[in-house]
This record gives sequence, C-alpha cells and structure tokens, in this order.
Amino acid sequence: MEFDWTTFLLEIGNFLILIWVLQRFLYRPVQDAIRRRQEAIDQALSRARDAQVEGERLKDHYEHRLAEWEREKEEAGALLAKEIDVERARKMETLRTELTQEQERSRVLEDRRAEELRRRIEEEAGSRAAQFGARLLGRLASPDLEARIIDVFIEDLCGLSNGKREALKAACRENGARVAVNSAFPVRTEQRSILTTTLCELADATVPCDFAEDRTLLAGLHVLIGPWVLRANLRDELSFFTETSRGWQD
Repeated sequence: MEFDWTTFLLEIGNFLILIWVLQRFLYRPVQDAIRRRQEAIDQALSRARDAQVEGERLKDHYEHRLAEWEREKEEAGALLAKEIDVERARKMETLRTELTQEQERSRVLEDRRAEELRRRIEEEAGSRAAQFGARLLGRLASPDLEARIIDVFIEDLCGLSNGKREALKAACRENGARVAVNSAFPVRTEQRSILTTTLCELADATVPCDFAEDRTLLAGLHVLIGPWVLRANLRDELSFFTETSRGWQD
C-alpha cells in the first residue's frame, strides 16, 4: 500500500480545522463559562467570608451586649433590692413611730381615764367624808361649841394686821356702816356685845350689826362686811376642807 501525502496533508488540515473549531466554538466558551463560574464562586466565597466575619463581629457584639445586659440586670436588681430595703426600713420606722405614738396616745388616754376615775373616787370619798363629818359635827354642834367658836373668832379679829384692819374699815364705810352676822344658834348677849364692840373698834366707828340665825351653818358665824366675807363655822370649814382636798388631788 502506497503512502498518499495528499491524503495525509488533508487529514492534518482537517485535524487542525477541527482543533480550531473546537477551540473557538467549544473550548473557549467553556473556559469563559468556567472562569465566570469561578469568579462567581470566588465572589460568593468572599461574600460568605465577609458574612462570616460580620457574623462573628455581630456575635461578639451580641455576646458583649448580653454580658452588659446581664451586668446591668444584676446592678438594677441590686439597686432595686437596696431601694426595697431602704423603703422597707423607712416603712418599718414609720410604722414603729406610729405604733409608738399610738401607744403614747393610748397611755395618755389610759392615764387620763385612770386619773379621772381616781378623781371621781377621791371626790366621792371626799364628799362622803364631808357628809360624814357634817353629820358628825351636826350631832356635836351646840350653843356651847358655837360660843367657843365665837370667842376664837373675836380673838382672830383682834389679831388682824394693819392692812386687813384698813381694808375692813373701808368695807364698813362702803357698806353704809352695817354688818350682817349669821349664826347657827342665838348669840349670847355678852358675846354679841363683845363682837359688836370689836367690830366697831376695827371700823373706828359705830357699826350696827344685824344678827340672824342660819341653822345650815351647824355652829359658828358667817359675817358679811361689804365685799368681805368672814367665815368661822362648821359648814364653811367642811366646804373648805372638801375644796382643799380637791386642790391637793389636782
């Protein structure tokens, strides 16, 4: 079999044409597609890396923020607990103050009630004592006892100070120089004379004395000289004793 150079060259030409056709219409588009795909993949990877970096950054940010939130929450909780403790302490102090004030008011009211009860009891006891004394002195009252009281009254008149003597003189002048003398029993003539003389000496003038009887006096005298009232009788002494005992109680 003979070698045909023409056929060989045509085959080579066909092969080169095929290679050119393949390179132009198949290989180059495939390479361009691969390159574009690779670029797209590279861009996607780049975006993915950027997203990953951003994600890590956001993760770190969120974790840091969460840590801050936890710390702020703990601080807020501690502050709230402190405020609650302070408010509780204030409320407790206010409550203790109010309880103390209420106890003090209750104690004052109780003391007042006790004092009022004691006062009523003492007043009742004093009243009963005065009634008992009045009954007892009423049984003991007699003209002789009254005579002795009048003697003591005359002695007291004679022992008055100069200031009181001047006041009695003025009272006698203001009263029209008349004196009202009340007694439980009729005053004996001798004592009536001595009493009138003593009053005239005190008034430094003639002073008419109007004598009258008042059995409520029990025994003794009740003398009116103008605005002056001279008491020397058992009734007024009992009243004075009762009022004085109340004053001591107060």
